[in-house]
Amino acid sequence: MHKWIMFVLLSAASLLGVYLLTFGLPAKPVDESASLPEGTVLVKVEANSDFTYGQEEYHVKVGDKVILKLQNKSGIHGLKIEDLNVDLEGDNLETNLEFDKPGEYVMHCSVPCGAGHANMKAKLIVDAA
Repeated sequence: MHKWIMFVLLSAASLLGVYLLTFGLPAKPVDESASLPEGTVLVKVEANSDFTYGQEEYHVKVGDKVILKLQNKSGIHGLKIEDLNVDLEGDNLETNLEFDKPGEYVMHCSVPCGAGHANMKAKLIVDAA
């Protein structure tokens, strides 16, 4: 009985290997920030299913051209910064910003996403150059 189970597992693993070699392995992740011009910073905010963003604080510097991008890891979320009139949700998940003075901005989820929605917050901190 155990020999048959091992035979089936070995066969399945072999078939999966042949399939992946034939039709290609999954593409490697690409570093999006590597191709950006100097002085441009990509801030990728990941929204998670546990009602958190990827980090509690995101830092940029005065004078940087910032590309703010929301990436939903699971579920449907948004990102709103009221002081900057930024609202990323739906098809609009990216915006460009530029800061001329230091400050702190609260980012919160703009899409009612469940029980922890009210606590889904992070900060965008603009540091002096």
